[in-house]
Amino acid sequence: MPRVQFVLLGIAAVVAASTSHMFDVDSPRWLGAQALLVLTAAVWSGVWVFSRAGRPRSPYEVAVHYLVRTILAFVLAWINPFFGIYAWVGYLDLGELTHRRHRRLGLLAVAVTVAGSQSGGLPPEGTVQWLAFAALLAVNLGLVPMLDHMHAQNTRQAVEQISMIAELEQVNADLKRAAQENTKLQETVVTQARLAGVHEERERLAREIHDTLAQSLAATLTQLQAAEREPDPRPRLARAIGLVRTALGEARRSVLNLAPESLDTSTLPEAVGELIDQWTQDYPCRAEFVITGEVRPLHPEVEATVLRVVQESLSNVRKHADASRVVVTLTFDDEQMVLDVRDDGRGFDPDIAVGGTSFGLRGMRQRATRLAGKVDVESRPGQGTAVSLRLPALPREAAA
Repeated sequence: MPRVQFVLLGIAAVVAASTSHMFDVDSPRWLGAQALLVLTAAVWSGVWVFSRAGRPRSPYEVAVHYLVRTILAFVLAWINPFFGIYAWVGYLDLGELTHRRHRRLGLLAVAVTVAGSQSGGLPPEGTVQWLAFAALLAVNLGLVPMLDHMHAQNTRQAVEQISMIAELEQVNADLKRAAQENTKLQETVVTQARLAGVHEERERLAREIHDTLAQSLAATLTQLQAAEREPDPRPRLARAIGLVRTALGEARRSVLNLAPESLDTSTLPEAVGELIDQWTQDYPCRAEFVITGEVRPLHPEVEATVLRVVQESLSNVRKHADASRVVVTLTFDDEQMVLDVRDDGRGFDPDIAVGGTSFGLRGMRQRATRLAGKVDVESRPGQGTAVSLRLPALPREAAA
């Protein structure tokens, strides 16, 4: 606020000129002295403000400028108390004095000048004026710490605002950069999701083809080969035609991602029992079906997964186990649906089968994983095989 001192000096000069008769300083000699002091103060402040603007001032230069201006203000206030208006500018520049001692001396000088002008002029005359001077001096000396506190608070707020603006600019830049990165990431995620969807659909169709078409065609081939060796091939041919029709229906349902046809009109135990009956017609093996727990409708995907795992397990028994007995157990628990398929066949090494080309075992595990379930296979060469499927017992009402 360097130009404020010129404004206050001009106001003080005008007021003092119009009230000079009140203090008996309206003679040409006094008016000339006031004009000379006002001009000196203006030139001194002008040289300080406008010469070498922007150059940092040393503490010594600041102290000298402050001292000369304070002396000029004191002399002017001694002549006419209304020049205390100009002396008040010393409070505004007090913060420029870096040394504590200079600040205290400057505060005392400005307070004495302003208090003298406010009490009626310098020097005070009479007890009342001295008491008024002392009281006003105390007020002025106490005013500066309050002004300093306000100045420090305003400075701190300004620094905090500048820091906050800088932080907001940084946050804005970070958000802009993050938005650009998110755009690229979103494009990557969309591409990966599309590829994952394509891969998942291929896996689904592969599982459906393996569990329906491939097994039905294998059973059909078995029937046709048997028909060649029998005198009356008609029962075998009829069975083969039925298997082909079933395979065609399951193929259509697989493409449309529909549940197995047998579950449309039957409960899960009924569909599993029908599947076991059909399986025993083509494979001479004693099969037992056991149901434990309270039978209840489950989520369509849970029932379809159970039925497909039974189908794959029985197909593996027919192709690999050479078993004489198979036990299929459905357990309806409060929280889990458990399927166990056990046979007394030749068995195998699960690690080798799963790590090799056993698409059937891998497909069963994929089906279970999609529903947060699990498939365990226990088998040893010569000791049979046990396939255990565990799925969450999601109720049918959960389907959406």
